[in-house]
Amino acid sequence: MAKGSVFGGILLLAGSCIGAGMLGLPIATGLSGFYPSLIAFFSIWAFMTLTGLLLVESNSWYARKVNYITMVERTLGRPGKVACWVLYLFLFYSILLAYIAGIGSLCSTFFLEYFHMDFPDWGGSLFFVLLFGWVVYLGTRPVDLWNRVLMVGKIATFVALVFLGARYIQPKLLTRSAPDYVLFSLPILVISFGFHNMIPSLVDYLGGSIKRVRFAVIFGGLFALVIYLIWQILILGIVPFQGKSGILESYKEGAEASQAMLGVLGASWVSYLTATIAFFAILTSFLAQALSLSHFWADGLKVKLKGKEEGWLVVLTLLPPLLIAFLFPDVFLKALNFAGGICAVTLFGILPVLMVWKGRYKKQITGTYQVFGGKALLVLLFFVASFIAVFQLSVMLKAPFLPKI
Repeated sequence: MAKGSVFGGILLLAGSCIGAGMLGLPIATGLSGFYPSLIAFFSIWAFMTLTGLLLVESNSWYARKVNYITMVERTLGRPGKVACWVLYLFLFYSILLAYIAGIGSLCSTFFLEYFHMDFPDWGGSLFFVLLFGWVVYLGTRPVDLWNRVLMVGKIATFVALVFLGARYIQPKLLTRSAPDYVLFSLPILVISFGFHNMIPSLVDYLGGSIKRVRFAVIFGGLFALVIYLIWQILILGIVPFQGKSGILESYKEGAEASQAMLGVLGASWVSYLTATIAFFAILTSFLAQALSLSHFWADGLKVKLKGKEEGWLVVLTLLPPLLIAFLFPDVFLKALNFAGGICAVTLFGILPVLMVWKGRYKKQITGTYQVFGGKALLVLLFFVASFIAVFQLSVMLKAPFLPKI
């Protein structure tokens, strides 16, 4: 297979991170204020970049076609393999379900608003899955090319939104600080920087060149960080903490930052531009997540891929979330909101550390790349990941020692 583009790899990783969930990120992280949230963003970006590089190291031990499930099995044995199967399928089927349901809702709203037609949500979802499922079937290269076009649309729309909204920023709103609430943002940030499932696919796409993959991992995550921080400044500089459509009210009601911004400014362009960003964000993330899940299935079922994906693997990837979106979407979406943070930090934080520890120091496996820091870094990353998982569990159980919101 010819080597793919590093630039395309960067955009694939960034596109997988910057999904429609970005629109709600300033609300989920804004309780603590801008500067405490800034510390959280940089900390989680560094944490996720390092654990991503650990996965690159693990991948360098094996053949290019090895995916997550095989790496876990060969280092952590059967218990790790079972845990990986369960967590991976739950998390990514739930994420794909959210995208499929989300695009159906966007299509329905579009036809109602512009053509005054009642268009069922399921119609948009079905068309979306058939069209972009075909792109996934064609393989990594077509996904890369489609993703580039969609990323251009997403970035152009985002730039327009920032340009129009920047004049309304009030710097004094950015000075508010409530660091007690900063920990609440950590689990959602882990999901927001969760590009790790794309790394095995990227290793193969970039011809097994670990140097090129490392470059894509570092700059793909950095690209997402820059977009998130610009969005954070825009929203927290426009939307006050208290009052109608404020950060606190939006958090309690589960509203997105775009809705809060619309409530404060009352400008129709906010609605149009954020809906367009959501559309592009869903498409780029869907392509990346569907591709990586089909590769995960291929690895787990020991299917050798040659160019195009196996059609039945794409069906196995997309049919379950499509059916759930039609029948009972709320169950999985509520479960994702409830346990998504723990799944993500286990898959993208704890497992990479355990794999590298076992491979390096127990099995004495060596590859073409090793992350700096030795055992000390692995212990630190394991502690951070475990802390985030325990904190998220405390939030789920409504522990009495947590700050009241």
